[in-house]
Formats: sequence, structure tokens, C-alpha cells
Amino acid sequence: MKNISSIVIISIIFATSCKDKKEEMKAEIQPPVAKIVPHTLEKHGDVRTDNYFWLNQREDKEVIDYLNKENEYYEKMTAHTKSFQDDLFKEMKARIKEDDSSVPYFYNGYYYITRYETGKDYPIYSRKKGSLDAKEEIMFDCNEMAKGKSYFNLNGISVSEDNKWVSFGVDLVSRRQYTLQIKNLETGEILPEKIENTTGSSTWSSDNKTFFYTKKDPKTLRSDKIYKHIIQTEVKNDPLVYHEKDDTFYSFVYKEKSKKYIVIGSTSTLTSEFQFLEANNPNGKFKMFQKRTRGLEYSISHFGNDFYVVTNKDKATNFKLMKTSENTTSMENWVEVIPHREDVLLEGIDIFKDYLVVEERSNGLNKIQIRPWKGEGAYYLPFESETYTAYTTTNPDFDTDILRFAYQSMLTPSSVIDFNMKTKEKKVLKEQEVLGGKFDKNNYVEERIWATATDGTKVPISMVYRKGMKKDGSNPFLLYAYGSYGASMDPYFSTTRLSLLDRGFIYAIAHIRGGEDLGRRWYEDGKLLKKKNTFTDFIDCSKYVIAQKYTSSKHLYAEGGSAGGLLMGAIVNMAPELYNGVIAQVPFVDVVTTMLDDTIPLTTGEYDEWGNPNEKAYYDYMKSYSPYDNVMAQAYPNMYVSTGLHDSQVQYWEPAKWVAKLRATKTDKNLLFLDTNMDAGHGGASGRFEALKETAKEFTFLLDLENIKE
Repeated sequence: MKNISSIVIISIIFATSCKDKKEEMKAEIQPPVAKIVPHTLEKHGDVRTDNYFWLNQREDKEVIDYLNKENEYYEKMTAHTKSFQDDLFKEMKARIKEDDSSVPYFYNGYYYITRYETGKDYPIYSRKKGSLDAKEEIMFDCNEMAKGKSYFNLNGISVSEDNKWVSFGVDLVSRRQYTLQIKNLETGEILPEKIENTTGSSTWSSDNKTFFYTKKDPKTLRSDKIYKHIIQTEVKNDPLVYHEKDDTFYSFVYKEKSKKYIVIGSTSTLTSEFQFLEANNPNGKFKMFQKRTRGLEYSISHFGNDFYVVTNKDKATNFKLMKTSENTTSMENWVEVIPHREDVLLEGIDIFKDYLVVEERSNGLNKIQIRPWKGEGAYYLPFESETYTAYTTTNPDFDTDILRFAYQSMLTPSSVIDFNMKTKEKKVLKEQEVLGGKFDKNNYVEERIWATATDGTKVPISMVYRKGMKKDGSNPFLLYAYGSYGASMDPYFSTTRLSLLDRGFIYAIAHIRGGEDLGRRWYEDGKLLKKKNTFTDFIDCSKYVIAQKYTSSKHLYAEGGSAGGLLMGAIVNMAPELYNGVIAQVPFVDVVTTMLDDTIPLTTGEYDEWGNPNEKAYYDYMKSYSPYDNVMAQAYPNMYVSTGLHDSQVQYWEPAKWVAKLRATKTDKNLLFLDTNMDAGHGGASGRFEALKETAKEFTFLLDLENIKE
């Protein structure tokens, strides 16, 4: 016993000594200090001083040097986790089927397939004529196209009706400014004409030589102009078809499922407008469907001689379905098909010859209803899980009884399913494979619980964890949320997440207000002058899981990106004591300054989401929660903040300024990292597996805080 005790004591001394040395080494590594250059900003008689305004000069060498120093600091401070990061990357990659392919879908005489090959980062887009046994035609091998490039994204593949031409967009910077090109699928030749600064997508007319495309404002990146191009002609001569001059709207163009019409859409957060043109008459004039009316939202689907309209007309907050003749499309002619329901959100429709498929949301869960046109025998697809995600996928044909949809939950891998709407038989075409032989969904538990917000509102939380979890407050717990733009954060399966679950983490999604998880009012109650509900909901969810002993403040972590990064910035100002660590990805944290600058991409289109700070009421409210403006002298959690130098959605300088201000103001010695991808933008790295390296960084940040080393 004496010898064993001695060994234990020596081991403890050795471990403590190693830990102390590691802490000493860390203490010697000093974070960069951003210089202070006071910059005065004044609005409505209110003066703000921004000491780090200078960081918004992307081309300034001093700015780049500062970002590089922050990266170096992060690398040095996390050097002890590098081998663990590599192990996690390999572990996550090993679960992914490398030689994978999508479920083929049939369209206009061809089966279309997206596939991956072992060891390669990018997809291969191919097709087969008439039969899956036919010879494969490779349209694009993105691995070849991406060679020598630090970032690559191919987008907007659009094939002409004669199957001869394909237009496509390429982004090499990650700023979502795509160069459009055209390829001859018969010869493999890529035509010389290049159309710069587009959304990447385009729409062919029925003449097989003309397509319509959308260009962006080069400064604000708002998609505002629709042009028409005829193949093998000079791009500079392309006629402007439509110019969206209202800077709160963006425009786009597409073809209806019926192929009869090409449609130009213009939308803002609260208002829609569509124009349409027969696809076989590309030189004709677009006809107005229903002129924009402030607050009127609608979308259209053509079938037979009619259009079906999903709309909020007449205060239908959760939307309703209406119908109108293709010859009389203004709203006074719309006739109700499915009425508005207070407790059911109508999210969309899919039309077939004999069936209308309706996607709904009630009690926070997706529902898919099948409604025969003959008017009787409507039914819902049965979903048995407590929390799940289901949605229709690629259904390009009217004349079929088969509905293709996808299903997944937090412990059920994603499946693509063909459902026979007549016989009610279903066929699972593919279930996402989890390689490695260790995954068994019976080893995990998923559940949905309801937290009570400060104002009494019940907020759902979806979670997953390993079986055998004890509610003793000791479990590491990662709580994720977004909570903006009416985006519903549905529960989904993740192979990477298993690396946390198998190390004892509970993972949860808080379905907070600002999303549309519980209907349109859920969104309305989390934006504009009610935006703070988003933040207090998340805090109340955090308090609830602590009170229920799923975890404790010593083991609770929060994660959010973009507008969810704003959420992270708000909660660490409001309730920093609840969290041991926070991950903020490309966080939108300098709300007031950004929303006052209409030259920044996307700003003007956001007024209906956040408010227009040129109006004092919105300015004052925004300033009261803007994370950057509310940094204060207090202790903050450990924080990992990531951004991309070329981000078009949230400019890199927002997180950079935020971190600089936090460093100069906070009173604690907790970790604070700014990790800037100097080659990428809002979505991070472009390669299939490169993105896993970024996930491994985030996971090791959390696991290291939990003292989990392997």
C-alpha cells in the first residue's frame, strides 16, 4: 500500500508540475493589443467613440498584420491541442463515406447525380441518359477545376431544355460573387464569354440559346439587375431586362416547374412582387403578377391554367393558399384553397397531377400533408419521433404518384425516401452511412423539453446525448441557436457531433423566438423592437437546463454563427456567468454602425429585420443590445471567435473590433481567441474535408476547457 501511495503522490506531483508549466508557458504568450485610434460617430445627437474603427480597411497592411498576429496568438495558445485536433479531424473524416453519391433524380430525359470520390474534397456532377445503366456523362469535376485554388465553389448548374448547354457559376474568393460561364455538353467546350459579379444562377428560355441571369451591385452585393444573354454573343451587349431600384429589395429569376413561364421575383423581408413571361418568348415583355404592396408576401406555383399562391393576404399571419387563373393574376382574383390557421404555419406546396402536397409546421414540428385534387382522403405522412426534420426534396415532374422527401432526427441519419401517394408505400432510397462500425442509434437518446421564458412563453429545446446520462449537473452541454430572419433551426443528424456525444457532451438546439419554429408570430416576436426576446429566450433556456441539472454553469457552452453570433455577443454581455465557454462564428456584433452604413453589403435589405437606425426609436433600441456597443468591464466566458477576411455577409472587421475591445475591457483572464481564415468568407473553407478542420478547432476548444484530452 505504501508503494502504491508513493506512486500516486509522485504521479499527482508530476501531473500538477506539467499543468503548472503549461500555464506558465501560456502566461508568457501575450495577446496582441490593437492600437486605439478614437473615431467619433454621431447620430440623433448621440455620440459614440469607436476606438477600433480603423480595422475596417481590408487592404491596409497594418490591419492584415493585426489579424495575422491574432492568428499567431491563437496558434501558440492552442499548440498543445494540435495533435488532438488532428486526431479529431481523422475521427470525423473516418465516419464519412468518401466515395459517396446522391440519390439520382430524373429530369427531362436524364438522371442527374452528384458524387464524391475517395480522397477528394469536391463533388463531381454527372448525368446518364434515359437509364441508370447508361454511360455516365461528367458535366463538372470540381476537383480538377479547384486545383491550385485556395477556395472554390461551383453553383447554379442550369441545363437548357434541349440538354445541349449548361450554364454555371464559379466563386474563387468566397464573397458570393460568381462568374457565369456556359459549357457545351456535347463537345465539352466551355465558351469564352464570362459574366462577372452574378448570383451564379441563370434560367434558360425554351429557345435553348437565351438565358436570364442576375447581377449584383459591386459594392453592396445586392442582387438588383436581371439581364438576358444569347450564347456566343458579346456579354457587354446583354440587354437589361429589369432593374430593382428599391435598395431594400433583391431580385432573382427562375422557371416554373411547368416550364411554361420564366419568373422575375423581387422580395424584401416583408413584401413580394413577381413578373412572368412565357418561356418560349424570351424577347417578350414580362407581365406583372401582383404589384408590390407593403406587407403583402406571396409566392407562386403554376399548374395547368392556374397559379397557386401562398400568401399572408388579409392578415393571414401563418399564410394561406389561394388560386387564380394565369390570365387574371392580380389579388382581387385570388380564391381561397386552404384557409389561414392560427396554430399551423403553411411553409410551402408541391404540385402533382393528382395531388397537392402541403408542407406545414405545427407545435414546432414539420408536417407533410397529401391532398388528392379530387377533394377527399387527405392525410399526413406519419412521423413517430419526438423531435425530427422532414421536408420534400427534388420533385421535378407533375405526372407521378411518387413524392420524394427527406427525414432525419438528432439520432437518426438523414434518409431520402420515395413515397407512393396512392398506395402509401414508402421506399428508403438512401440512408446516410456512418462508417467506423461504432455508431448505433440505440446508444443515444433524443428528447424535446420546454423552458419557460421570462414572459411566460414556452420555448422548445431539442437535445441528444448518450444513454446513461445522469442529471447531476456535471455533464458538459453545448447549446446552439440562431434566432433571426424567421429561419427555423430544425433538429438534424450530424456525424461530426458524435465526437462530442461520445465524450460525454449533451448537444441541444434552443428553438428561440426570431426563428419561425412555432409559426410566423414566433418570428414577429423576435425581431425589430422585440429583438431582445431572442436573447432572453436563450438565457432562459440556459437557466432551465442548469436548473434541471442537465449541466451547470461550469460545464455549459453556447454556440452561434452570423446572426447567431449576434446572439452570442448579446448573451455574454447580459449573462456571462452562465457559460464556461462560447463559440461565435462570423458574428454580427457591431449592429448600429453596420446598419447605419448603407454601402455595406446587405444593409438596406435588413431594415425590416433589425429596424432602420436612421429612425431614433430603432437606433436607441439597437444600441441597447448591440454587442460591440455594450462591452463592459466584467468577467466574460472563454471565447473562440472565427471569421473570414472575404466574408460578404458579416464583414471581418466586426468580430475583429469586438475581440479588440473585449481584450481591452474585460476583467478576467479567460481565453479569448480571434481566428481569421485569410482565404475564405462567410461559409468558411470550401473543401469537403477542409471544413472538418474548422470543426475540429471548435471541438478541441470545448474539450480542452473540459480537460478532455483524447
